[in-house]
Amino acid sequence: MAEKSNQMDKIVALAKRRGFIFPGSEIYGGLANTYDYGPVGTELLRNIKNLWWKYFVQTRSDMVGLDGSIISHHKIWEASGHVAGFADAMVDCKKCKSRFRADHIIEEFFEQKGEEKKVEGLSTKELEAIIKEYKIPCPKCGAQDWTAVRKFNQLFPVQLGIVEGDEGRGYLRGETAQLIFTNFKNVVASNRVRLPFGIAQQGKSFRNEITPGNSIFRTIEFDQAEIEYFFDPEDTEWEPLYEDWKKRMHEFVTKQLGIKEENLRWRTHTDEERSFYSKRTEDLEYSFPFGIKELWGLAYRTDYDLTQHIKYANKDLSIVDPQTGRKIVPHVIEPAVGVNRLMLMVLADAYTEEENRVVLKIDPKIAPYKIAVFPLLANKEELVNKARGLFEDLSNDFMVTFDARGNIGKRYLAQDEIGTPWCVTVDFDTLEDNAVTVRDRDSMKQERVKTDTLSEYFLKKLR
Repeated sequence: MAEKSNQMDKIVALAKRRGFIFPGSEIYGGLANTYDYGPVGTELLRNIKNLWWKYFVQTRSDMVGLDGSIISHHKIWEASGHVAGFADAMVDCKKCKSRFRADHIIEEFFEQKGEEKKVEGLSTKELEAIIKEYKIPCPKCGAQDWTAVRKFNQLFPVQLGIVEGDEGRGYLRGETAQLIFTNFKNVVASNRVRLPFGIAQQGKSFRNEITPGNSIFRTIEFDQAEIEYFFDPEDTEWEPLYEDWKKRMHEFVTKQLGIKEENLRWRTHTDEERSFYSKRTEDLEYSFPFGIKELWGLAYRTDYDLTQHIKYANKDLSIVDPQTGRKIVPHVIEPAVGVNRLMLMVLADAYTEEENRVVLKIDPKIAPYKIAVFPLLANKEELVNKARGLFEDLSNDFMVTFDARGNIGKRYLAQDEIGTPWCVTVDFDTLEDNAVTVRDRDSMKQERVKTDTLSEYFLKKLR
């Protein structure tokens, strides 16, 4: 575990040094659980989002998209159960005044002992008893002087100035899913969709998390990607649908993002931790440097959410079967993932230390830059001009970066650390034969390629 923890420190350092992830509000001392994305981090995050959207929405005839409001009516979150039940169990260290999630410090305590202990779903009293029984110390200062464990609601309330009192109260959304349910009838009325079909949404969600770090694994503001797949339980069996979603999620992670299968596993929620309305819930987990953690959740939520909104809004959200005239409140299967967590997984899985270099072996489909273009020497105008021309030509088809700083070896190593699959170097021979040196990131092998065939060369590599 110590070796893995050291690896996480190295990943965090690289992520800052190379412009993937910066601590939030850093020049003012930082703001816990907030992060900013630098130039290459922005590109990587965008590539993962776009790939998810293409794979799960744009290439399927049974999927449509939605982009709901970030601030929404307080009754939405009362109906969903978030106002009453969206809470973490927190505990404070009396000595250093640090605050933690009780379940996290318990699970991490046992992980350090080489044991696995899941405590999700336990009451505050049960969590408190475990902390006392095993004399769990504060992760920050080592003291064993804790406050009582108590609940802490994660929603962010917003007071809108246009209306006074409760009607002016809203919330930053705690998840993207609820806007899918509240817009269900709007989508059905405006699109030619028929059950079974899914509605997908990507966007920001906000949770007032209490967490001891681990970079962007758990933050108060994060990018979420959720799908509600609606079906008629009298016409479609849920088990085959559920298994199909499991297969698609696994294939996306391994075949689209290029993650090693041996670092993944499925875990079924116990009866204690599974939501009362869920018939089945499983997590696709990944072996992060800080432990095996949830990556992507899959749940069969029955008709709970639509039924709750029917009750609280006093609106009919059912649809009519066009063949039989029967009114249906569809059931849903929900795959839900934090995109930032996918990005952290990509960085952890790609991080590789070799004899003379550190390299991020990111799948070329999602690499921040596909190609880096270099002039061999920065003080030779003819080389720089030729390299600039190639950069402009290749930028029509690929995300390309240009670098003329330092010697060529340092430029190669810098691109290795941000995961650029190929480097193109313009040298003096290029001026004579219109060929450049293309270096492969993973093998470090080099070959000469004619400039007029470069686009076709890289398009074949990316297929």
